[in-house]
Amino acid sequence: MYDEQQSPEHGPLAGFTVGVTAARRAEELGALLQRRGASVLRAPALRIVPLADDGDLLAATKELIDRVPDVVVATTAIGFRGWIEAADGWGLGETLLDRLRGVELLARGPKVKGAIRAAGLTEEWSPESESMAEVLDRLLAEGVDGRRIAIQLHGEPLPGFVEALKAGGAEVVGVPVYRWMPPEDIAPVDRLLDAAVTRGVDAVTFTSAPAAASLLSRAEERGLLPELLSALNHDVLPACVGPVTAIPLQALGVETVQPDRFRLGPLVQLLCQELPARARSLPIAGHQVEIRGHAVLVDGTLRPVPPAGMSLLRALSRRPGWVVARADLLRALPGAGRDEHAVETAMARLRTALGAPKLIQTVVKRGYRLALDPAADAKYADA
Repeated sequence: MYDEQQSPEHGPLAGFTVGVTAARRAEELGALLQRRGASVLRAPALRIVPLADDGDLLAATKELIDRVPDVVVATTAIGFRGWIEAADGWGLGETLLDRLRGVELLARGPKVKGAIRAAGLTEEWSPESESMAEVLDRLLAEGVDGRRIAIQLHGEPLPGFVEALKAGGAEVVGVPVYRWMPPEDIAPVDRLLDAAVTRGVDAVTFTSAPAAASLLSRAEERGLLPELLSALNHDVLPACVGPVTAIPLQALGVETVQPDRFRLGPLVQLLCQELPARARSLPIAGHQVEIRGHAVLVDGTLRPVPPAGMSLLRALSRRPGWVVARADLLRALPGAGRDEHAVETAMARLRTALGAPKLIQTVVKRGYRLALDPAADAKYADA
């Protein structure tokens, strides 16, 4: 569903719609986006299933208790906490903690460190970059031949990580703490897919590789994958929290944007830079007009525009200053049929929404044009 936050002063994402595929921390990400003016389309592409009753996790836990590893790599806070809680439920919690006190405990980032310390343990080291690549570099530099290394799996691919350790002579034990499953309600994902292929969203955010893979898989099931890839490659910005998350998209040729730090805050800040930079800004009838996803900035004032009006405005802005025939504008209107009167109705509403009727000129018996400022005519003459 769409959530909008109204504010007397628009934020950097005002007028843009952003799809959120996250299952975990979706509310937090949505709130960060709304605080900056975005409309948010929430579509959890996954659900997280704890493995407290899972035989694989129980077996891995018992194996580590019986044969204590040399190194344990903790990758996520929720996963580490879930592991300790599951062990408590099996009556193995204290025994597991006792074993972990005697190993080299590595934490991928500050949140994992917090979870480790909350359990009464102390990590030996954590990378500043919060990157598994840096963890791997440290382990290989120390030497892994003959060492037993346990890795808390977190549902995302760790490209080359396990293979590199095994190639160095390590014995690697995976600890599967939780599992990604398809969402129980697929309808929000379908709404996001429909919005993406019709350009009803301006960006889609991804915070895990499984979520990206799930969205792509659902698009393929519905026969929408080519249209989705086209949208993501041209009009809809795919924003990933980090390089691992981007792997399923990049495997299909989709280029993504990623923040320098793999966190929600920097991801939102990146959108605050990228989306306004992609908006079309034109000098029209003495006004500066910036065309955003579902709204227009006219001299810095945010003007929400109905979808039909946005379709007309985008059609006119493709060749600023040029006359666009009513027939062409009719084709730009979604579901308008053959009656050119629909163009006149949508155009009247568009002019009202913009609050400056002279931005769009009627050219008798020909169509409509944006009243591009004379100084800008030469720039766009051959557009």
